[in-house]
Amino acid sequence: MIPFSDEELKPAVESVIEKVQPSIKLDGGDIKLIDIKNGVVFVQLQGACVGCGSAGTTIKFGVEKQMKALIHPDIRVMSVPIGWEDKLDQLG
Repeated sequence: MIPFSDEELKPAVESVIEKVQPSIKLDGGDIKLIDIKNGVVFVQLQGACVGCGSAGTTIKFGVEKQMKALIHPDIRVMSVPIGWEDKLDQLG
C-alpha cells in the first residue's frame, strides 16, 4: 500500500511525467495526467502514441518504471484511452 494520499502523490507524479515527456515528444507523441485514484495513476498517451504498438511498453517500462523508482515501488500506471476520461472506474 502506498503511504501517501492521492493529493500528496500529485506533485511527484507530475515531476516524473515532465521527465519522460521529452522522449515521448521526440516520437511525435505526448502524455497527459488524467487523474490519481487510490494510488493508481491514470495517464493518456496522445499524438503519434495513439494506436502505436509500443504504447503499452511506453507506459509500463517507461512511465511506470520511473514512478516506481522515484516515488514508490507499489505505484501503478494505467493508460486511459481517448474518450474514457470520465470512465476511469471501468478501466483495469
